[in-house]
Amino acid sequence: MVYNLTMTTGDKLTLADIKHLAKLANLKLSDSQLKNLLPSVATFLKYVSKIKSLDTKNVEETSQVTGQENIFREDVIDKNRMLTQQEALSNAKKTHNGYFVVNAIFDS
Repeated sequence: MVYNLTMTTGDKLTLADIKHLAKLANLKLSDSQLKNLLPSVATFLKYVSKIKSLDTKNVEETSQVTGQENIFREDVIDKNRMLTQQEALSNAKKTHNGYFVVNAIFDS
């Protein structure tokens, strides 16, 4: 099944594209889930492609619109609030050579 996005490039979204996106997002989806996702993603991309038709010639580029700026300060170390390594690790279920040991979260 191929969905035509009717974009200016004439790109078509295929099931292989959806499988690739799922892999990039580390999603384990069944073939039926991938097939169900295809029309939704195609509709979304078609909607987003409408942005290309907007006239932005007189619009200034910006990364944010609030006018807020980062305010930096020098770091001050408060040794009264610091834990020793032994104190920090005291309630850990598992440690190794002074480090926390946790279960892996990524598949290899």
